[in-house]
Amino acid sequence: MTQQDSAIHIQFLGAAGTVTGSKYVISAYGKKIMVDCGMFQGLKALRLLNWSALPITVSEIDTVLLTHGHLDHTGYLPRLVKDGFKGKIIGTAPTLEIARVILEDSARIQEEDAMRANAEKFTKHTPAQPLYTVEDARKAETLFVTQPLNDWLPISDNISARFRYNGHILGASFIELKISNKLLVFSGDIGRENDLLLFPAEKPTHADVLFIESTYGNRLHPDHPETELMNLINEAAGKRGTILIPSFAVERTQTLMFMLWQLRKKHLIPELPVYMDSPMGGHVLDIFHRFPEWHKLSAEDCTEMCKDIQLVETMKDTQKLALNPKPKIIIAGSGMASGGRVLTYFQHYIGNTATQIILAGYQAEGTRGRSLLEGVAEIKLFGKWYPVKAKVNCVEGLSAHADQGELIRWLNKLDRPPQKIVIVHGEKDGAEGLRGKIKEVYGWDANIPGINDTLEISSHSIGLQQTSEIVDTIP
Repeated sequence: MTQQDSAIHIQFLGAAGTVTGSKYVISAYGKKIMVDCGMFQGLKALRLLNWSALPITVSEIDTVLLTHGHLDHTGYLPRLVKDGFKGKIIGTAPTLEIARVILEDSARIQEEDAMRANAEKFTKHTPAQPLYTVEDARKAETLFVTQPLNDWLPISDNISARFRYNGHILGASFIELKISNKLLVFSGDIGRENDLLLFPAEKPTHADVLFIESTYGNRLHPDHPETELMNLINEAAGKRGTILIPSFAVERTQTLMFMLWQLRKKHLIPELPVYMDSPMGGHVLDIFHRFPEWHKLSAEDCTEMCKDIQLVETMKDTQKLALNPKPKIIIAGSGMASGGRVLTYFQHYIGNTATQIILAGYQAEGTRGRSLLEGVAEIKLFGKWYPVKAKVNCVEGLSAHADQGELIRWLNKLDRPPQKIVIVHGEKDGAEGLRGKIKEVYGWDANIPGINDTLEISSHSIGLQQTSEIVDTIP
């Protein structure tokens, strides 16, 4: 085999310079492996990439490995299959169960949005089409293959992979990819050290090349999010307003339910009715019940918590609840207000000064959540503009992502410095902040790639090829 044949190429098709659209394609020894297959969200320029053909031949991809089930890591799978992928999609059992729920929910929302845009004529396309359908999502699910934690999975004679516990959400893992004598570590999204529901992430002990997320690479999470949440709820209750919490259906919704249940039990917040309007969130609760070894929540607590919170089932129920003027707390998808049932509540409540909107996690560039956080005067919902008079706050401590300190500590078990560190899954400030902190604490250099950049690893060097030039080759 020639030196060129044994080279490893990694192409960054997403989550490079941004937090969404995670997709990395590794080419080595005649195989093409994709780590994560996420959908872009947020900025229009990024969302349009979902509709563009990938700069690779999709049918040549042999395997997809998933770090976890979130949409920005799995949401492009139905499109990948539609475009010709026929290989295996491999992840932990909870990851694949969550991916089923998320993909079908995403497809339904896209179908409904396209139908609504066509019916109400607020589309430039004739007709508007979904990126993929529920049928497309279910075709992708037929390729799912479960892999247990910590067991090495042979992919070819020279390539194997294993999944290791990573906190963040149920089923999440970081991936170790062994290619000949090189070990590549993909962090996925790293969880919190003291998460209410999940155990701390395991840590890598060796990596030749390390790919690390940087969502919160430039900041620390504030302590005591429960206290901040309690104060915001009590303030809104004093105004007899409705409290809207846009929430990610996986883990964040369950964490919020747990927090609110505990605050009510301790009589620290008023006895306002609490509603969870996310069919997907309800399905994820079922997954929590089925995989007790993955989290801290006991079956008894899960059952008791659910008794205290009312689940909203149908869109008709959503519309009825939106018309209810009484003070209440509503948790509804989606977490960045980029879609989902929370938008129906926004239509009715965002113009009311007594309304409290509590954002419960990272808000990517270009999302409604980010716009609200930045204080916009109006937002667009279903083709119409609505004035924003509600009070908007973000409880950053509710994030399921490790902060800068936790990311730095995630590296402290490595037996020696990696030959190359690549910072991904972060906007510019987050990525640059983490790069500077890694240099300060460990003295290690790191690269920040852009979309479609390529990293080449040979027996003699590791170099990042950007779209314009080759930089930072390591002998």
